[in-house]
Amino acid sequence: MGTNNRVFGFWAFSSIAAVEGLTKISGNNLVSLSEQQLVDCTSGCKPGRITEAFDYIIKHNGISPDSEYPYQAKPGQCHNARPAIMIKRYEMVPSNNESALLDAVSRHPISVDIDAKMDSFRYYKEGVLDSRDCGTEVNHAVALVGYGVTDDGIKYWLAKNSWGENWDEKGYIRLRRMVDNWPEGTCGLAQYAYYPVV
Repeated sequence: MGTNNRVFGFWAFSSIAAVEGLTKISGNNLVSLSEQQLVDCTSGCKPGRITEAFDYIIKHNGISPDSEYPYQAKPGQCHNARPAIMIKRYEMVPSNNESALLDAVSRHPISVDIDAKMDSFRYYKEGVLDSRDCGTEVNHAVALVGYGVTDDGIKYWLAKNSWGENWDEKGYIRLRRMVDNWPEGTCGLAQYAYYPVV
């Protein structure tokens, strides 16, 4: 997955990461898929939605490999390319339910909308982000790819971001998990969570 230079293709990167991960977990070869195809053929670099990406993949019988439709870091003209991977449908994890989200992430990556406008997220370097100032007005998307517990007992989600390997922990961020009295989750990540089904 390439760097998107912080353009509004984040929803495409989140969706593609979920499809790529699920494809590998399902026993197929890991194929780098085309975020650019989603950017060109749906919302461009305007804010898009995870569901819009999955709807496109379903409607067009798959998504092309990145090798045939490479990332350009800007919107281009939509063109036909050979689909490599198909999905049958997508499901939504029950909103504001981190237990259901944990169950889903234990089986496959999940695309989630989050609030990423605060500095503590944008300039994150390491550790577990536990910031109540991030709010719940979602404006970005990442792929939840795992979870864990630090040596000092802090539960976290592991999320893959679209800002490249030079951002934070090689393109990943750890977000506090199961915070009491915060059903929306850190940065609102438990509000809108989706996963593809192959």
